[in-house]
Amino acid sequence: MNPIAFIGAGPGDPELITVKGQKAVSNADIIIYAGSLVPKAVIEDHKEGAEVYNSAKMDLQEIIEVIKNGYEAGKLVARVHTGDPSIYGSHREQIEELKKLNIPYYVIPGVSSFLASAAALNVEFTVPGISQTVICTRLEGRTPVPELEQIERLAAHQTSMCIFLSVGMMDKLVGRLTQHYPMDTPVAIVQRASWPDQKIVRGTLDNIASIVKDEEITKTAMIMVGKFLGDDFNNSLLYASHFTHEYRDAKKE
Repeated sequence: MNPIAFIGAGPGDPELITVKGQKAVSNADIIIYAGSLVPKAVIEDHKEGAEVYNSAKMDLQEIIEVIKNGYEAGKLVARVHTGDPSIYGSHREQIEELKKLNIPYYVIPGVSSFLASAAALNVEFTVPGISQTVICTRLEGRTPVPELEQIERLAAHQTSMCIFLSVGMMDKLVGRLTQHYPMDTPVAIVQRASWPDQKIVRGTLDNIASIVKDEEITKTAMIMVGKFLGDDFNNSLLYASHFTHEYRDAKKE
């Protein structure tokens, strides 16, 4: 029997799905894809006769029923998630249901939108002397956030931060971030990273909320906060001529 493939489709650009992920999609007899976020172009080269379901219109039990029926019929089933399934992908609850049914599965990782956003800005999260930590989080909405992960607590570290699913609450977000980040901290927002209509806006914590409002950005956007977005940085030691490591000796002055 064929295990179920959970596939990270990437942030939107059809070419940013992995080769392994694309092979799984093209070989599948049944494809269930997150149609609200995954473009159809990602699954367009499916084989003739493949059944395609848009999970945006389905609840958990409906999804599991399609997977179960496909598995029992000996078909290849591809469950396609946006970005990487492990980040706000809600694939854990599906996996738990498959465990109850003794249905095997595996996960193919994908490119998350926070990585596509960094690529769009040509920035590095882990700049020596500036930040060596990346925090991926969200502001609570209908989904609560644990008390120890409240945004202002995380902001106390003043590290590189990527904030998902929160652009519709910018005033609230800024008010909580500025409990620790200075008002002049750089902020960049990438809406629909890697899509043809990708939009990038920049500002600081003191003006980003008004910029977002003026640009009418209300959803599908990554918020990036931190000094890594600024102009100050230090070079790494990795390529420094005076630095010795396993593959290269330091050059003498």
